[in-house]
Amino acid sequence: MKIAIVVGSDSDLKYAQEASEVLKSFDIPHEIFILSAHRTPYETIDLAKNAEKEYSVIIAMAGKAAHLPGIIASVTTLPVIGVPISASLNGLDSLLSICQMPTGVPVATMTIDGAKNAALFAIEILSLNNQNLREKLAKYKDDLRKAVLDKNKKLREG
Repeated sequence: MKIAIVVGSDSDLKYAQEASEVLKSFDIPHEIFILSAHRTPYETIDLAKNAEKEYSVIIAMAGKAAHLPGIIASVTTLPVIGVPISASLNGLDSLLSICQMPTGVPVATMTIDGAKNAALFAIEILSLNNQNLREKLAKYKDDLRKAVLDKNKKLREG
């Protein structure tokens, strides 16, 4: 039960760190890699082809052409979660590159710069076979609910 986080460039590391913080809060082991679909294609494919030996889910983050999640998904049967990064065109180019995958090569696509949601979605996948993790997720969501209700109460009390 380990997650690989792959970013296409060191400029994307801040998003990897956001995902890492979420994973740490749930005690999920993970590793971060900098690999590029275009500049290190052989190494990227090697990681993806061998990922099943060590990882359960892969989160791949990329900007601009953003082919990283797709190239990873093309050579693994693990779930791949793509995070489009707003490196140019406000991230729309990245979003379209990641979500327009051909039939047979699925990539779950998060919102632009949605690293935290990618981590949470990966945790939801892992929780399918882990009751303890499912309970932590339920508490997390209940805490979110309580935070909103607290804000509403403070607003109403003025």
